[in-house]
Amino acid sequence: MINSSRETKAYLVGGGIASLAAAAFLIRDGEFPGENIHILEELPLAGGSLDGRGGAEQGYVTRGGRMLEEEAYTCLWNLLETIPTLDNENVTVRQEILAFNQQWPTEAKARLIDRDHRILDASQLGLDTRDRIELARLLALPESVIGSRRIDEFFSEHFFATNFWAMWRTTFAFQNWHSAIELKRYFLRFVQEFPRIHTLSGVRRTRLNQYDSIVRPLIRWLTEHGVRFEHGVTVTDVDFTEEAGIRRAKRLHLDRDGRPETVELADLDLAFITLGSMTADAAYGTDDTVAELVRDKRDGGWTLWETLSRKAPDFGRPAVFNGNIAEAAWQSFTLTMRSPVLLKRIEEYSGNAAGTGALMTFKDSPWLMSIVVPRPPHFDGQPEDVFTLWGYGLFIDTPGEHTGKAMAKSTGREILDELLGQLCLDDIAEEVRATTTVTTVMMPYITSQFARRGVHDRPLVIPHGSRNFALLGQFVEIPEDVVFTVEYSVRGAMHAVYRLLGLDKPIPPVYHALSDPKTAFQALKTAFG
Repeated sequence: MINSSRETKAYLVGGGIASLAAAAFLIRDGEFPGENIHILEELPLAGGSLDGRGGAEQGYVTRGGRMLEEEAYTCLWNLLETIPTLDNENVTVRQEILAFNQQWPTEAKARLIDRDHRILDASQLGLDTRDRIELARLLALPESVIGSRRIDEFFSEHFFATNFWAMWRTTFAFQNWHSAIELKRYFLRFVQEFPRIHTLSGVRRTRLNQYDSIVRPLIRWLTEHGVRFEHGVTVTDVDFTEEAGIRRAKRLHLDRDGRPETVELADLDLAFITLGSMTADAAYGTDDTVAELVRDKRDGGWTLWETLSRKAPDFGRPAVFNGNIAEAAWQSFTLTMRSPVLLKRIEEYSGNAAGTGALMTFKDSPWLMSIVVPRPPHFDGQPEDVFTLWGYGLFIDTPGEHTGKAMAKSTGREILDELLGQLCLDDIAEEVRATTTVTTVMMPYITSQFARRGVHDRPLVIPHGSRNFALLGQFVEIPEDVVFTVEYSVRGAMHAVYRLLGLDKPIPPVYHALSDPKTAFQALKTAFG
């Protein structure tokens, strides 16, 4: 157990949600002095992949929006129920999210759209007897038997043509070649979504984008408690010692604004190290430029983990996750619209007011394009006459139906043209083009955490024998939980802090819908009825 005294320091490598959550748990639950917590971040802003930026003139952008969910996100809600909003210190972020979703509940009426522009009855999942048998088999197999096999090794061709798979894969961004273990975990973690997958009524949204609604309030709370944010700092290496099976982090090697530096860790000091990055080497495109697909690990987002993995076999294998860009990349885009015409036409077509419709997926589009229209304003300070839309494509190398170009080779304006074609909105295309700015984002590693893996490819949050260091982020192993969620990063942070400080506090258990007879019955009835 670590005594969080006035002399004990904590160093958090990376400024993503995992580090921010760990810092909050250190203060709130471990009574750790905020001024002794150092968050070391290379970029000028904290928040990691939970970003949101831009303006009405140059255009807004978010790389993605993480799905939040009521039942499964127990650790995230535990964190946010004690963080005040920016607007009202008497209202927590958790309370604001609850109130917003009560006012604007999600009930998608146009979840799937076919090639003839028809809204499909998505409640008809399309699963046949063989699909159900294959699904049951995957759920029954232990992970040790599934191993590193692909999803498409467990299902027949019919399954991949069903409405169910079109909705599930685009909600969670699965590709057919991704890890079957990860798909099984998602099925078990979100089986409560089976009866409502066609409406996504289980989705919980933040009032603004997740950077403005979650990250900024959390940063302010940490700053008010004295936490030191050190930007322009890259941690390049960590030295460890091992004696009688006990391992300690002893030294951090830094690059601070281009100058080498070391930090010596006392025996009671703590190090929390975020590994890898799903948004490493993200590149941006504009109306007239194509977002580059960066292949040469240019921003160093993987370098620290690659360095550490050579020090101990249980520090994981980053090459499993960053070694196949073709299987991990996809592209997103954000529209900044200075006319309401496109927004109104989507509302009329879908039957959903902005902010109530969740994903609209063009099931037969060559890019497998999906879009979502958030409730305005989606960015802090967004003018009343400016609107936004976010979308993404899973198949970035296939020629578009209306442009004939691959998404990966398209400018923002060409992606807008493909979207207008999918919506059959030629009559307003000229006005939309004249009043819309498109920002595109290519992300070479965005689904890298779904890569096929072995049991030892992800390290434990607390490696065996560790006394003062923990590993955080989307590439650590948390049994039964699912990556590509904010919950995963926050749960790992809570686990790390409680274990290293020896806190006698319960961690909210991983939610098991099948343990609730009513929920289990409804889910199984939907899938197997």
